Amino acid sequence: MRLTTILRVGAAISLFGLVAFSAAAQDQSSDDVAAAARKAREKQKAAPAGKKVITNDDIPGAKNSAAAPAAAADTTAAKTGDGAQADDKAAENDPKSEVYWQKKFQKVRDQIATSEKELDVLQRELDKSQVQYYSDPQKALTEQHDRSDINDKTAKIDAKKKEIEGLKQQLSDLEDDLRKSGGDPGWAR
Repeated sequence: MRLTTILRVGAAISLFGLVAFSAAAQDQSSDDVAAAARKAREKQKAAPAGKKVITNDDIPGAKNSAAAPAAAADTTAAKTGDGAQADDKAAENDPKSEVYWQKKFQKVRDQIATSEKELDVLQRELDKSQVQYYSDPQKALTEQHDRSDINDKTAKIDAKKKEIEGLKQQLSDLEDDLRKSGGDPGWAR
């Protein structure tokens, strides 16, 4: 019993010594950090300032010269007013203008992109249906023998693929029409 008491007292003294040593080390490390921060601030104050970079904003003449074309364009647009809008409308309806062809091509490209996204969703739904697990055994048995859900989705996918093919053909026909009308082939892009 005496031995266990001696061991307990020895362990308590050792523990107290470790705690005191770590506290002293922590105080010393915090003092080191504070001293390093003070030295860094002093170096920063003593260091020469960085070189100044001159930009167009610093040059008074550069602001006016860059703003002049924009201001001139604004005043020209204000003078023409409704006349410019009328010209734009006429260009949109003129089959020999670039705006007319670009709008037609953009419309077909947008339809193709939308249809391709819809096709992607349909294909993901079909993949999910083929791996679908039904907790209701009656529903699982019905789907196993009937497969109407999968067949419907497959039919929708086939219809969407045909729609995309038709839109791509329509785009090709537009390119032919552009070529025949004598327009620049770059207008199709």
